[in-house]
Amino acid sequence: MGESGRKGEIWAVGGGKGGTGKSFVTSGMGTHLAQKGGRTILLDADLGGANLHTLLGMNRNRHSLSDFFDRKVPLSEIVAQSGIANLELITGSFASLDSESINHAQKQKLFRHIRALDADHVLIDLGAGSHINTLDTFLLADKMIVVTTPEITSLENMYQFIKSVYFRKLKLIFKAHNLTATIQGTWKDRATHNIRSLKELIVHLKQSSDDIRDILEREMSGFVIYVVLNQVRTPKDIVVGENLKSVCSNFLGLSVVYAGHSRHDEAVHRSINNKEPFMLLNRFSPVVKEIRTLTEIIAAEPHPLFEKDMVNG
Repeated sequence: MGESGRKGEIWAVGGGKGGTGKSFVTSGMGTHLAQKGGRTILLDADLGGANLHTLLGMNRNRHSLSDFFDRKVPLSEIVAQSGIANLELITGSFASLDSESINHAQKQKLFRHIRALDADHVLIDLGAGSHINTLDTFLLADKMIVVTTPEITSLENMYQFIKSVYFRKLKLIFKAHNLTATIQGTWKDRATHNIRSLKELIVHLKQSSDDIRDILEREMSGFVIYVVLNQVRTPKDIVVGENLKSVCSNFLGLSVVYAGHSRHDEAVHRSINNKEPFMLLNRFSPVVKEIRTLTEIIAAEPHPLFEKDMVNG
């Protein structure tokens, strides 16, 4: 259950770069959630490269987020049937819109409409990069999910994305409590305070004031990011996913849950090229089983792994 008074959960799927299979994972998770019987809406927020419709075997819907932004059509009125029971899609813009062109008022209006959608799950497929609008949309979610591949460049981009999300979250917390100058000043003078990481920044801020300590502990309670490792080829790759958890804990002081992996399979690429819904047409594929498993781990609430981390931390 999401915020008070809201029926369903919002999941956001992001990452530091394109090409990680983020949209494939989003469509797979959404299909599984829909097959369990709950109304699921996918929102393709990759405004410059919307492709979720292709992964679901759909043609382009004549309505898109362009109608929401340009023609003031309510978000609920541009939801399209996917052809899969309980699964619907709000497709991204095919116009020249990108995340940088959306102003603050438009963003807040979009967030209100997303929260108001009548669904058990709303899954938002974000565009690549760390623009502030992308970060804020990621932070809107009840469940925040990052998709990466085992390649070093993808892992580095994923880490930078998580770092950007975390710092953005901190800035929003301090802004809400009229403490913006405190965090900006401390970070600017981090060399003076011997602060070498975001984890050390948090420790310093907590030690500087009991009020700040209480604010951070309250506002960051339950803040967790789920990591999905896609296109895994070897057992060694799977270990990479487990290691991400300790890296984020050691350098960011952030709780990260490794939700699971999805292996590399040429059948996935054939399905995408043929515009076929992979999860429906490959029911006995190991990839389908892996997507279902990681979806169930993310859906679990409260998360048992996160509760254990809180007790041990």
